[in-house]
Amino acid sequence: MPSLAVALKDEIRRLARKEIRQQTGSTSQTVARYRREIAQLKRQTRELGKKIAFLEAQERKRIQAPEPTQDANGAARFSARSVKSQRRKTGLSAADYARLVGVSALTVYNWEQGKSRPRKEQQAALVALRGIGKREAHAKLELLKNGAAKASAKARRAK
Repeated sequence: MPSLAVALKDEIRRLARKEIRQQTGSTSQTVARYRREIAQLKRQTRELGKKIAFLEAQERKRIQAPEPTQDANGAARFSARSVKSQRRKTGLSAADYARLVGVSALTVYNWEQGKSRPRKEQQAALVALRGIGKREAHAKLELLKNGAAKASAKARRAK
């Protein structure tokens, strides 16, 4: 009798394994397909992240190196009143306006008061900011803030 019981148990075990394989086979194939799709999406996300970082870097370079517009004489003119009115027109604080130009807030105050005049590079940046409106000024400021935040995060990771 023991041999019949053993043979019966073996047959039941074999049939149970066969049934389990049939029912889980399609599930495991689906899981494998999903894993491939997830891996592909991760690769795409990584590539898009690199493209976005590249485009942000290009935009930062474009913002930081503005092309000056010149008047009829070929030289850009400076006026303390125009700096003040441009800053107010864009709705920026002196600190934010200074960040766009690449100087300190105190420097902007001194320009507005007529206590000092900008250097050539700074004047070129001022001239480039003359034609922008509120939205573009705030967008450029956001890009600069995001760039600074990313740079500090990279520096922390490097340590």
